[in-house]
Amino acid sequence: MSNIAISKNKVKEEGGVVVMSLKEYHRLLERSVPTYYLKGKAAERLDKLVENGLKEHREGKTRVLKSLADLD
Repeated sequence: MSNIAISKNKVKEEGGVVVMSLKEYHRLLERSVPTYYLKGKAAERLDKLVENGLKEHREGKTRVLKSLADLD
């Protein structure tokens, strides 16, 4: 087993330390993003928007942008 040294001053500055497994951390991240469920016309509009976007992508009508400035 190996030791980890953590500065007491750093802990005081940051307000504490949390130690958890990477798997648990990823689960925590996944749950921190809100989930929205659409119904009715809103769901249909979003489905159509995604369907059209995927179709345009398959047809090569989309382009890769590095920033919003590339939209011009």
